[in-house]
Amino acid sequence: MPFNPLFQIIGTRLKPRDYSQYAGRTVKLSDGSYAFVPAPLPPRLEYDAALVLALSKADTALSELAGLARQLPDPSLIVGPYIRREAVLSSRIEGTQVDLSDVLIDEVQSVPQKTDQLPKDVLEVRNYVSAVEQGIERMKSLPLSLRLVRELHRMLMVHVDNDRARGGEFRKSQNWIGPPGSTLATATYVPPPPNEMRAALNGWEQFIHTRDAMPDLIQCALLHEQFEAIHPFIDGNGRIGRILITLFLIERGRLSHPVLYLSEYIEANRSEYYERLQRVRTHGDWNGWLLYFLTGVAQTAQRGAELARELVELREKLRKKFISKPRVLQLIDRLFANPYISAANVSKYLGVTAPTSRALIRLLEKERVLKEVTQRSWGRIWIAVDIATATSKTG
Repeated sequence: MPFNPLFQIIGTRLKPRDYSQYAGRTVKLSDGSYAFVPAPLPPRLEYDAALVLALSKADTALSELAGLARQLPDPSLIVGPYIRREAVLSSRIEGTQVDLSDVLIDEVQSVPQKTDQLPKDVLEVRNYVSAVEQGIERMKSLPLSLRLVRELHRMLMVHVDNDRARGGEFRKSQNWIGPPGSTLATATYVPPPPNEMRAALNGWEQFIHTRDAMPDLIQCALLHEQFEAIHPFIDGNGRIGRILITLFLIERGRLSHPVLYLSEYIEANRSEYYERLQRVRTHGDWNGWLLYFLTGVAQTAQRGAELARELVELREKLRKKFISKPRVLQLIDRLFANPYISAANVSKYLGVTAPTSRALIRLLEKERVLKEVTQRSWGRIWIAVDIATATSKTG
């Protein structure tokens, strides 16, 4: 059974009496162990002073970030870096070891590696990026739904799928979560069995379509918690759950571009993340989870807005420096999407000859915008150091 490192902190497995009757119920499995079935959403919430304040701060920060993204002359300045860094961080939560530079360099290889030759961690991150991008495109014709969730999972598992994971299919067998070697009897958490899972998913989907009954951020937090409690896939549940946060906010018109991602916040506070999710099930502590989620939104949105301004300022500084060189300006914008570049990439992006491509690179090297990183005579790759430093902070 795939091991999610977030669940390592749980400790001993829980018994039926340990779960809150307000959060759900337990069902006995054929081997004598128990699974948890979450109650339908929404729960009864108490909007105390702390929750109202946290919601206000998160809502304000999210609105500021969304407004800033709408005003950008080129939203790809932050969208591309945000998606790729989020893909790396979200996958890292699941145990991958890939760095952002590995992913960016892979994208600019003059001779791209074949999919079956890519390191598994790089492939998983590449799939995450594709799932986000294609998910946003699909929402133009398909509402956020179980069908879209399955499509996202299929994209996530392309070429890394196995007979057990079955990309794009909800599980037909019982899964469980716990340390390596754990069983149903020793697992730290057992999601609903397949026959109960489908009904829970249907209720989850109905709740997605509920509008104007509560603040969007509250609804988003509830949806995320329950998706993780249902755990409908054998693998990839955490990554899909995090993608859905952004897609939900885009569908609700709270974001026009995918510029809010919580993986960095979750990774930095992963113990509390899982503890808050588990306390919903054991204590019915929805407010504790909501406070955690809203704090993450506020902090991430505030930091995202600051970094977006930094990227815009850097772009304007470079554009002023090369204002009389249109092709250089085009290339600089490409470097914000990916600060690594090769001569072949320049030729492809700008539609110029190889000699012109090399001349542009030499110019930017001379002006200390680019620095060669491969130290070889073939397949050379350069990095825009200042841009890389700025974009690596996004997320």
